Amino acid sequence: MTHLESVIGLEVHVQLATGQKLFCADSVRFGDAPNTNVCPVCLGLPGALPVLNGEAVELAVLASLAFGCEVHETSVFARKNYFYPDLPKGYQISQFEEPLATGGSVMLETEGVPTEIRIRRIHLEEDAGKSLHDRVSGSTAIDLNRAGTPLIELVSEPDIRSASEARAFLQQVKQVLEYLDVSDCNMEEGSLRVDANVSIRPQGATDLGTKTELKNMNSFSNVERALNAEIRRQVSLTRGGQPVQHVTLLWDEGRGEVRPMRTKEESHDYRYFPDPDLSPVIVPAALVDVIRAEVPELPKARLARFEHEFGLPAYDAGVLTSTRSLADYYEAVAARSDDPKQASNWVMGPVLALAKERGVTPDDLPLSAKDLVGLIALVQRGVISRNVAKDVLPMMVDRGATAEEVVREEGLTQVRDRTQLEAWVDETLSSHPEEAERFRSGEARLQGYFMGKVMKVSQGRADPGEVALLLRLKLEDVSS
Repeated sequence: MTHLESVIGLEVHVQLATGQKLFCADSVRFGDAPNTNVCPVCLGLPGALPVLNGEAVELAVLASLAFGCEVHETSVFARKNYFYPDLPKGYQISQFEEPLATGGSVMLETEGVPTEIRIRRIHLEEDAGKSLHDRVSGSTAIDLNRAGTPLIELVSEPDIRSASEARAFLQQVKQVLEYLDVSDCNMEEGSLRVDANVSIRPQGATDLGTKTELKNMNSFSNVERALNAEIRRQVSLTRGGQPVQHVTLLWDEGRGEVRPMRTKEESHDYRYFPDPDLSPVIVPAALVDVIRAEVPELPKARLARFEHEFGLPAYDAGVLTSTRSLADYYEAVAARSDDPKQASNWVMGPVLALAKERGVTPDDLPLSAKDLVGLIALVQRGVISRNVAKDVLPMMVDRGATAEEVVREEGLTQVRDRTQLEAWVDETLSSHPEEAERFRSGEARLQGYFMGKVMKVSQGRADPGEVALLLRLKLEDVSS
């Protein structure tokens, strides 16, 4: 039986982080009352003329350069003509024959093998409004607040061969865009949306099969699930001798299946032509050079540097560079610490856990790099145990206090006084006579059990090393 392979191309629509729309001064703020952020331009009223938002162009150029695209000095806005209720003008202003940028790529690691996913183009366009099917019983409501919001569309070549590879591509694209501050990439709010073109063909063939387009995928996991479902559907049709139809499909998350939406349009169906109200976009080489200098250190380069400069394992470096803000925070901590690995353990462990518990990012916590290093130093000097330090951390955040202040106020300094430690050990052994007898009979694994009990009795203040020594001495005294 001939083996069939999937061929996937992605269209990634990204809302740019501007305060205003692409061709007017209306706000792009999410969550405002329906149809309040509108004006004659985005409503398509007669005589209203669009004026290009220069900030959107610069953000689009920044994104293009980060992916290694060629930014063209001249690009042209075109009208993409189609009728839909949330498109008040009857056309969308986009770019077609002369886009802002072409080329570029994203490098993935597929089972340890580098895989290049080429980028066909990145172009600017305005968003349409939003159809709401759950607001009015038996009807569809239209909110035009989103109409005119500035987007870039990143179109990949059909180089992706699996749903998991598509997900990895999207994760990397999202990470880069967030590093650039080009977009918040919030899929729940529609700041990042994905359409996928899918076809299958015999493995080794070069011609493309009949493609379908998948829409309505609101998370990366749903992209992966939808692609796998559509690939299975196409394989089943092909194995059964039935043709694959050129259609647009919607992903039904509840049922875990795709369903037809409409016959897929071709580019000529949209009757593209240059928008007569907009001049060509001119991006001089000098401006491109200025923007190129603003491209920050990107995730892969930063990961490699963290491994080399701080001696971190690849896993640590990957977690710490997952977002730009987390990487910045860790680097600030590491710069003040004499042990970058300990700094990594604390940022990846207790700090991330506390941030997640409170629904914020680490840099949103009122915990400076200096104060975190101060807490780590108390553990390294033996002033407090690591477990006590984990309890001190949220108190520092809540009080806006240093570790030293919290330890002093709470009386948490580690106890090393032999008399006090021995009293805690004896109390613990006498409170658990059965386990103590087994311990004295040589069941050494119970030492860990008693370590935990002693630390609980001492409220975490007992020096763990001294407690372990005392417990061993108790065992040796009985054995001798």
